[in-house]
Amino acid sequence: MNQILNILAKFEPVLLGETTEIKLMNRIDRKYWFTLAQLPGLLEKAFPFYHILEIEGQRLMEYHTTYFDTEKDEMYLTHHNQKLNRYKIRRRNYVNSNTGFFEVKLKNNKCRTIKERIATDFENSEISRTENNFLETSSPFGNKTLQPALKNRFYRITLIHKQKTDRCTIDLKPKFWNTKDEIQFDDLVIFELKRKSSLKSSPMVLWLREMKIRQRGLSKYCTGRAMLEPSLKQNAFKPRLRFLQKLKENNPTENENTANSWNCSDTNR
Repeated sequence: MNQILNILAKFEPVLLGETTEIKLMNRIDRKYWFTLAQLPGLLEKAFPFYHILEIEGQRLMEYHTTYFDTEKDEMYLTHHNQKLNRYKIRRRNYVNSNTGFFEVKLKNNKCRTIKERIATDFENSEISRTENNFLETSSPFGNKTLQPALKNRFYRITLIHKQKTDRCTIDLKPKFWNTKDEIQFDDLVIFELKRKSSLKSSPMVLWLREMKIRQRGLSKYCTGRAMLEPSLKQNAFKPRLRFLQKLKENNPTENENTANSWNCSDTNR
């Protein structure tokens, strides 16, 4: 991990307030996933062309999420069955900026991702009246009973192209849990490329291809639930689940205290 932190320290920083025009709440995106050992090579290619998001001197951000679903797991099954116009509903805590949002994310039938959100108190365990009103205007789930279905935590690197054409999120050390069990992947990288249009124009696509890393979708919500709840329908996810299970067997969870050293602050530059 020290190698990754040393590379992150070489990037020129961009502050949260400077990223407004590339939030990309309406976008096309592409996901990749690969092992941690492959990340330094990608970062080395990227640092001359990308800025890194920095908040309070930190470049590796901690995120906590609670996902909601219906009693019949409608959002999970819609995704599993490869249908578009599918939703994810979550409450997310952006730990480093001390902000929380209740978010509705739609993947529409034009393969665009559209995200809407309102500020919220992350500590709420139930959906509030304000949040439910928001659901009624932003999704088909305002009149349905939703319940917490999965929690997760991960650490995110955010890269923004210097010409502000694309945004890349790189999620590390994802952990998933529910009321019965938990699972963590120390060697997994979940990479997402986000653009208003024309993903092929991003230099990231070329670099990933050169590294023989191919596009493969991976929903944190669906993956976490499938790993923790084998009784759920999951045939469509079997190839990635086998990969993750093998990854888990080969890389036992490292000491939890390691997470406390994952900083990339001004003193590292």
